[in-house]
Amino acid sequence: MVDLKRHEKEKYFLTAIGEKELFPSLHDPHSRELSVVIPAYNEELRMPVMLEEAMEYLENRQKLRPSFTYEVIVVDDGSKDKTTENRGKGGAVRMGTLSSRGKVVLMADADGATKFADIEKVEAGLHDLDPKPENMAISCGSRAHLEEESVAQRSLFRTFLMYGFHFLVWFFCVRGLKDTQCGFKLFTREAALKTFSSLHVERWAFDVELLYIAQCFKIPIAEVAVNWTEIEGSKLVPVWSWLQMGRDLVFIRLRYITGAWRLESPRKTD
Repeated sequence: MVDLKRHEKEKYFLTAIGEKELFPSLHDPHSRELSVVIPAYNEELRMPVMLEEAMEYLENRQKLRPSFTYEVIVVDDGSKDKTTENRGKGGAVRMGTLSSRGKVVLMADADGATKFADIEKVEAGLHDLDPKPENMAISCGSRAHLEEESVAQRSLFRTFLMYGFHFLVWFFCVRGLKDTQCGFKLFTREAALKTFSSLHVERWAFDVELLYIAQCFKIPIAEVAVNWTEIEGSKLVPVWSWLQMGRDLVFIRLRYITGAWRLESPRKTD
């Protein structure tokens, strides 16, 4: 069973007037149009730039349509700098998503590698899926269209590792998607609850398990090309991180096949 327990300090937040209030729950009806969930790990240098771009876009969108409501949730995943303190990336995204109030939930990386305005592209992808009647759909930003250029800039060994990872994703977990790792994914509230309630992996390969769960539940998934720029300061160690993710992919499939992990029915966090 997925451990959805919160530490005591994860159950409450301080309001603008300093009062303690329980975090919202994804189980509750939505009260915002959009939630943006940003996992942060030692991001005191990159995140301010990303947040400035995101807030400018969201504020302008609200000026054009005053009924548009949103929230931005920054979740720490174990920072050692001055960001704050807490979990792994997958666990951080899960906790932020399960505390969100949006009708749709955007997962966006703190590095700002994807232009925030590209939310309109993944929104269009979600709309094209026509998620009714259960309102289940996921729209994934994709860098697959940039792969030819990136291969030209990589060493032969790193290119081999990249294609090896893609093969393992296809063989063990997710088929039909070219880019599972782009940190720009949009979920309907119902799809977020269904998938994140079963998420076990708390490291970098959590995206793959999330999409594996979605495909097991037959949730429609769109893959949408987005603008993407390499931003200095990546936390991935090229060889070690890919090997670690490859190992996680094997474990994901084996644990579901053996019954060690099961697809969960959505339940509230403690």
